[in-house]
Amino acid sequence: MAQAVRFHQTGGPEVLALEHVSVGEPGPGEVRLRHHAVGCNFADTYFRTGYYPVQPPCGIGVEAAGEVVAVGEGVTNVSPGDRVSYNGGPLGAYSTERVMPAAPLLKLPDSVSYETAAASTMRGLTAVYWMMKTDPRLKAGDTILLHAAAGGVGLLAVQVAKLLGLHVIGTVSSEEKAASARAMGCDDIIFYRREDVAARVKELTGGEGVQTVFDSVGADTFEGSLKSLRRRGVLVGCGTASGPFPPIDALRLAMQGSVYFTRPAFVDYFADPVERAEMAGFWFEHLAAGRIRVEIGARYGLDQCIQAHRDLEAGKTIGSSVFVLED
Repeated sequence: MAQAVRFHQTGGPEVLALEHVSVGEPGPGEVRLRHHAVGCNFADTYFRTGYYPVQPPCGIGVEAAGEVVAVGEGVTNVSPGDRVSYNGGPLGAYSTERVMPAAPLLKLPDSVSYETAAASTMRGLTAVYWMMKTDPRLKAGDTILLHAAAGGVGLLAVQVAKLLGLHVIGTVSSEEKAASARAMGCDDIIFYRREDVAARVKELTGGEGVQTVFDSVGADTFEGSLKSLRRRGVLVGCGTASGPFPPIDALRLAMQGSVYFTRPAFVDYFADPVERAEMAGFWFEHLAAGRIRVEIGARYGLDQCIQAHRDLEAGKTIGSSVFVLED
């Protein structure tokens, strides 16, 4: 019988439970999937805690890779037996099998394993839209500041940024994480726990600051991020690991050098099928060609979901985390 991780109330990792579930046949526009690997993302904790609105009881997870078992009426983008991955769609990726809409599915190149796909589809496409879409003025030769540069998205974002010709300053918490970030191409490292981030950024950029800051930490780093921007730079608030960003004072943005703040949501950058195809094509082309490396720092079984979330929230992981399912 199929299994799925579900929660019946919001809260800490302990609300997660692995349950037996029945999986029906796909309806029109739907597919039935057998998962081989499932992505474990920090964003999943936002649903579990209720930071992102949910209606328990419900499943959790938005990213996985596996095989199409059956297709419903009208499905033309995939066929039974296809190897696919996805991100987005209804919650429920933490499962052995599921029925879901066919639209989000992406066919995998033969050279990309299920584990690699589950570890990188959401994170990789996130890194791509951050670097390619959130700051229209960002161009080759510019310098960026990337917080959490050794995280699951961070290590991929470093590589995407280098492919686009950007100079990357990354923040990390330890020498071990610094080594991982440098190995992926990070040009300069700032140890945020013992250095003044904004002061170091100004030192590294000759007093100018960076064009774009990608801040996935939130409350704890907001002030330093804002002060790290050059005139008319862009602060991309792309995560809130330490808590929400504070209310934005419009005059403060002007006084800081007419800078911009944006809080992007993944769904809005992939709503246009043309843009979605462009970014997915970029990602899988470079991944299949070996120009992007995916570091899987932790592997779990679905029955270890509580520990997986504890590790995520404690910042213990380097690179991506995945649930590996037995065939």
